Amino acid sequence: MSQQTITLYTDADFFSPYVMSVFVSLTEKALPFTLSAIDLSAGENLREEFAKLSVTRRVPTLIIDDFRLSESSAIAEYLEERFSSPEYARIFPQNRQERAKAREIQAWLRSDLMPIRVERPTEVVFGGVKMPPLSDAGQQAAHKLISGLKPLLSDGRKNLFSEWCIADTDLALMINRLALNGDELPAYLRKYASYQWQRPSVQQWRGLSQQ
Repeated sequence: MSQQTITLYTDADFFSPYVMSVFVSLTEKALPFTLSAIDLSAGENLREEFAKLSVTRRVPTLIIDDFRLSESSAIAEYLEERFSSPEYARIFPQNRQERAKAREIQAWLRSDLMPIRVERPTEVVFGGVKMPPLSDAGQQAAHKLISGLKPLLSDGRKNLFSEWCIADTDLALMINRLALNGDELPAYLRKYASYQWQRPSVQQWRGLSQQ
């Protein structure tokens, strides 16, 4: 394997679902990398030195040699394209239509369902925090999520497609925002998210967030 110097900029708490997505992608591809923590609560991401690394001034930001890229879905697609030879594991489905559907799921999770993300922050997932009942908007978003996933997962499958892909990790995290707070969910969604949560790369990230 060719040698690259790879740095992943992360939030200092290791609570970011988007950094987690890139961390899992790098780990699945067995790419050696170092982590550099940014204190978002102190506004370190807004300082000029970080702005030189990230156009969006957000984490995750990935640096491979002299190439810099932010936004988790863009990073995952770049990693899949750059490290595509057989010695690297795939993080997207090989089938073109399944790959497109995986990206559809990722885009949905990042652009919609805001009430769930607000009312069930990742402190629920990684910090064990319990939140009050969902608001009406939160319940509507949860219903939208559950209804959308029914045709995809109600048959009890373990992965969205024939093999694991990074969209499985992203989706499991969204489901676990509800599941780990004790919100009402179909059993098949709880089982799917629990199975995805046991993946070794996910466990490695959980270990960081629990330090």
